[in-house]
Amino acid sequence: MQALDRRSLFAAMGALAALGSVANAATEASGAPTLTKSKVLKYAELPLRKFANGGEQRRVMSGTLATGEYLEIHETMLPAGEMPHPPHKHPNSEILFIQTGNVEYIDEDGSRTPAGPGDIVFSASNQTHGLKNIGTTPSTYIVVSVSKQLPEG
Repeated sequence: MQALDRRSLFAAMGALAALGSVANAATEASGAPTLTKSKVLKYAELPLRKFANGGEQRRVMSGTLATGEYLEIHETMLPAGEMPHPPHKHPNSEILFIQTGNVEYIDEDGSRTPAGPGDIVFSASNQTHGLKNIGTTPSTYIVVSVSKQLPEG
């Protein structure tokens, strides 16, 4: 697979937006916005969150699709040598699109697999997984998380 730059990947995310895009004013009893209105998301307008390890995250969208699934998408920049958090598991499934840098995916059994630009990582529901930047430069990746229920916390 050819590596996608950030702009191309976010353009591809437009297909997801067509499914039910960005939150409108309607909110379910759970408090999660219902994603029912299609729209273009401007990268420069996405809120930037900074972490103590030097990492950064831009939340693209989160909420419940009209078809019932909970969707959360964000872009993360992970500094060299860092992990976003210890290996963990959760009910949602995640797909990571590695944009830049070199990371190591830590699987359920503790095995480690390198991944770089253009690679895609899939973490199945309720399977322990982790990620570490093993390169000498920051790594950026986009996470698409899908579940039947809202994530905890």
